[in-house]
Amino acid sequence: MLSGMVETHQKSRSEPPEHSDPNERDKSVAPGDGALALPSHIAGSGALDRLVETARDYARAAASENTLKAYAKDWTHFARWCRMRGANPLPPSPQLIGLYIADLAAPGGKAPALLVSSLERRLSGLTWGYAQRGERLDRKDRHIASVLAGIRRKHARPPAQKEAILPEDLRDMLATLPHDLRGLRDRAILLIGFAGGLRRSEIVSLDHGKDDTPDSGGWMQVLEGGVLLTLRGKTGWREVEIARGSSDQTCPVHALTQWLHYARIDFGPIFVAVSRNGLKATAERLSDKHVARLIKQTVEDAGLRPELSKAERLALYSGHSLRAGLASSAEVDERYVQKQLGHASAEMTRRYQRRRDRFRVNLTKAAGL
Repeated sequence: MLSGMVETHQKSRSEPPEHSDPNERDKSVAPGDGALALPSHIAGSGALDRLVETARDYARAAASENTLKAYAKDWTHFARWCRMRGANPLPPSPQLIGLYIADLAAPGGKAPALLVSSLERRLSGLTWGYAQRGERLDRKDRHIASVLAGIRRKHARPPAQKEAILPEDLRDMLATLPHDLRGLRDRAILLIGFAGGLRRSEIVSLDHGKDDTPDSGGWMQVLEGGVLLTLRGKTGWREVEIARGSSDQTCPVHALTQWLHYARIDFGPIFVAVSRNGLKATAERLSDKHVARLIKQTVEDAGLRPELSKAERLALYSGHSLRAGLASSAEVDERYVQKQLGHASAEMTRRYQRRRDRFRVNLTKAAGL
């Protein structure tokens, strides 16, 4: 493998490509546009140029902003790794990438080894990066696939799971929130996120009504029985029903309507920032990072898992803790939880269930043993 890589890059040095500087070439490629342009044999015009821009906008929308940022960082890291070793990332070399992922899995310095899932994400980022530069990376090439298979066989382990926020935990967290405008908002975020089994990005992308803003990820309808959310998630559009709770203190519908009423929100983003004096809601949509910070702060204030250090406790909880909490505590048929979370398979839903009635179905006895 190493000899093939050396031969390839000796050739690339003796015959430098037209764009030998990957950073210089990057400037002509906007993230996510796939380097879309008119074919060279077609004369440009105002109408065609507008269509090119429209196509680029659609191409950028093919992946979320966070995904594109992560892919761009993956490419930057790979390009820097290549430069430090006197190699050129262009054109794509499966031998070189095989060495790259091997170095990430077993680094020689103080850098931590990456998990298999992180390596696979890096490869996705490199595939995207090459596509933006008009190149194709074959991840099934033996120089990549065999190295990754060996890493997976030697180092793979079950994915680390975040702690589930259970109903009793959520009540303690809600009790730490103040009874002001920010408290109303954050209480609604936690309850809607838990009862809906929502991702943090889905929570903050909600608008009051359909087509309120261009960056909307969904909208809400308050009905007699609860709130109906129409969401654009990872697996496409889905409807999420959030019914009313047994008391106003823990009812997600009550918390949401209270926030909307006192914040005077009847258009645009539902969850927005609050002015410094805490008396008025602004028009600025919250970042999904606010949800993560809110969960960690209320977990700390509520004193959950006191046997752990603060660093261990904060590392244990994230935005996914709300989804895991619903999956772990809702005592209903599994298919309803699967639908609420928007999972394509029951197996994925089970990964979110931190506590289950295990061995309820006894196949051993059913088989006659």
